[in-house]
Amino acid sequence: MTSAGLIDQIAEQVSRLLPQGLTQEMRRNLHAALRSTFDRLELVTREELEVQEQVLARTRARLEEMERRVAELEARSAKK
Repeated sequence: MTSAGLIDQIAEQVSRLLPQGLTQEMRRNLHAALRSTFDRLELVTREELEVQEQVLARTRARLEEMERRVAELEARSAKK
């Protein structure tokens, strides 16, 4: 779900809890306040998180391979 969709969903749920007499302007202000709050939190989407997890997994695999190669080279060097 996009952050705009999430904000709309939260704003709608909060609006249901508030008195029915709220004007459209008050609802827009609520929506703007929620958007501002979420923007300051610097949240990422699930998709962005999953991409970063994949990058981290590839980096970790490369690091482990390099550590293995260094250990192998050190072992060879110690035999000489």
